[in-house]
Amino acid sequence: MQSNPTVFVIDDDCAIRDFLSWLISQENLDVKTFSSAHDFIEANHLSDPGCLLLDIRMPKMNGSELQKWLKANDSILPVIMITGHGDVPLAVESMKTGAFDFFEKPFDTRRLLDCIKAAISLNAEQRNVRKNNVEVTKRLELMTPRERQVYDMLVLGKTNKTIAARLNISDRTVEIHRSRVLRKMSARSIADLIQYDRTL
Repeated sequence: MQSNPTVFVIDDDCAIRDFLSWLISQENLDVKTFSSAHDFIEANHLSDPGCLLLDIRMPKMNGSELQKWLKANDSILPVIMITGHGDVPLAVESMKTGAFDFFEKPFDTRRLLDCIKAAISLNAEQRNVRKNNVEVTKRLELMTPRERQVYDMLVLGKTNKTIAARLNISDRTVEIHRSRVLRKMSARSIADLIQYDRTL
């Protein structure tokens, strides 16, 4: 059973953590707080649904460094940066490297909450895409080498006659492979195959 989305708040300031935890919980969202980037990493929440609310200035590992670590570890958790006035250039740089958004203190709480919800929605979409990619990859692995050759040409829009000529097989053999490809991919048509291929 999939867990509910969680807002992971990472800030070394206890007062900020407590305030954000209270604010987010008022929206009936699950929230977990951490006093450092290392504490979050140790808790192993990379595969959980939700988003990160991250202070850009923290000791040992700052927000930008954690964001880079998340990216290097294939995390799709959206990152929202919280920054002080003097750190705006650093936050802008984080946006360029993939942060979802950033907020300068003091921030508009309503806008922050709306941003958190948008980040959670994005994460849900990305998780669904990743899940579909895994399923499509597993189906592709069920194919024989010849079926994979036929699949690769089908998704490029090649006709049975062209595939037969390229692979030096009969039209009837192409039809047989095509039928098996559709069945193994749980596809109703070539259009479905093309759509699956685009998700990879």
